[in-house]
Amino acid sequence: MPFEIFNLPAQIRHSCLNMASSISPLDLCLLHQSHASLSLMHSPKLLLRQSVQSISLRGQTANLSFSSSLQGFSSHASIKGHSPLLAVQHLTGSLTRSEGLRFAVVVARFNEIVTKLLLEGALDTFKKYSVKEEDIDVVWVPGSFEIGVAAQKLGKSGKYHCVLCIGAVIRGDTSHYDAVANSTASGVLSAGLSSGVPCIFGVLTCDDMDQALNRAGGKAGNKGSEAALTAIEMASLFEHHLQ
Repeated sequence: MPFEIFNLPAQIRHSCLNMASSISPLDLCLLHQSHASLSLMHSPKLLLRQSVQSISLRGQTANLSFSSSLQGFSSHASIKGHSPLLAVQHLTGSLTRSEGLRFAVVVARFNEIVTKLLLEGALDTFKKYSVKEEDIDVVWVPGSFEIGVAAQKLGKSGKYHCVLCIGAVIRGDTSHYDAVANSTASGVLSAGLSSGVPCIFGVLTCDDMDQALNRAGGKAGNKGSEAALTAIEMASLFEHHLQ
């Protein structure tokens, strides 16, 4: 049945690797990845000696054969591998390849004392990473609840590589907070999925105003700036790798 070479009995595996000491690391990886068919008698009384007869690695196929002397009789095993080990490709966005990328920033006016600070942090970060002012459009909406529909419209326009969504939802005395916070998160997610354009969630959901201000340039940093970094990376990833 199919198996990998590293599933062989320990003594056989060690013999194989000793014989393969002059083979390049890539070829050894090929051997490790190969699958095989094995016919070998297994018995605790029988396995006495294994000798590797030949190892051959050619192109995309690895061949290995060996024999075992087992108290009066021998058995044979062979490995024939297919499917070469391909290099794993890692795709990631770049913060230094922002040329030509266009961004829309949707900002909620409600709790403006907080959202303006978040917007300033985002714009400063865009400038720091060489995003031109003419490549940024800021769209104001009444509150965080309205962010999702605006983000979806902007994403589907085809004019932007990424939409950054900024808002602040602060808990009050009623359950209104939970409804708005959950709907806002769902709306931003839906906007990205339906438009195919990354929509970045830069909406604060805090218990009180002090928490919000601490995250809008206070001791906890500026979450608008952090969201802008995410926007640049995602825009770069989609533009350069996921077209």
